Amino acid sequence: MKHFFEIMFFSPKWYHYPLILLLAPLSLLYGLGMFVRRALARPKDFDIPIVSVGNLMVGGSGKTPFVIALASRLEGVTVISRGYGRLSTGLVEVSQEGKVLVGVEESGDEAMLMAISLPNSSVIVSEDRVKAIMLAKSKGSKVIILDDGFNRVTVQKYEILLEPAKIQNYLPFPAGAFREFYFVKTYADMLLKEERDFDRKVEIVNPTERMVLLTAISNPQRLEKYLPDNVAAKMYLEDHAYFDKNIILKYMNEHQATSLLCTSKDKVKLEGMDIPLSEMKLELTLNHDIIIKIKAYIKGYKRER
Repeated sequence: MKHFFEIMFFSPKWYHYPLILLLAPLSLLYGLGMFVRRALARPKDFDIPIVSVGNLMVGGSGKTPFVIALASRLEGVTVISRGYGRLSTGLVEVSQEGKVLVGVEESGDEAMLMAISLPNSSVIVSEDRVKAIMLAKSKGSKVIILDDGFNRVTVQKYEILLEPAKIQNYLPFPAGAFREFYFVKTYADMLLKEERDFDRKVEIVNPTERMVLLTAISNPQRLEKYLPDNVAAKMYLEDHAYFDKNIILKYMNEHQATSLLCTSKDKVKLEGMDIPLSEMKLELTLNHDIIIKIKAYIKGYKRER
């Protein structure tokens, strides 16, 4: 059922359209409610430059690698995230200036990946972004990057909106994958489209003779074009799902695999399982003008203060 809806959201087939038409009135109501919420919002200035990296669609736009690429080019950064998939609640400091303070179950996979990838930055997860912003300020942060922050309409920030190269279904929930109406993208300060403003580069680290893919990401079919020919089988789990070592070993044995292929996001949950891993390491290449514009915003914000 999950696979059915993922295809309907990202690349619908002919048999999805009756359901899309049936759900379209609900999508209209949902989108209208979200638009009214945005239109009535009065964003608060927290007296610190905040850069939001977000998207209008659920899953797979490259937010996490974009945050990593951006934060690595700035100083005094604290990344604040919701911490999707974590087993904890409330505010958790994941890392302080590169020192990881908690395990992946407390942080969530994306936040942990950011923490270990950013040796000079701090990472906080919290459902309450305002509380996290205040903590980051108290610890002397110079810049905050708000991961998945486009719908945080009560926070004044510089909005970066990421858009995939290809979109086939433009409807909001529940008929499509959009969180708001597509035209809301005009609220962004910077709209970046994949393959125009940024590109993904995937390297297979530690490849072996016969690999099987295991991943727990949204819209996993987007990995297909990066897979080498010697991937014998693929197992897709729910986004942010945790892994069972016994199931993995059985899966590998059934397909006579010499290693388990996973994304960097998955790898943080597989460390310590003593399983031979091959990694799909993703990096984003950004147009240089993007960084110049973001740094200009940060510098201008500080000068105004």
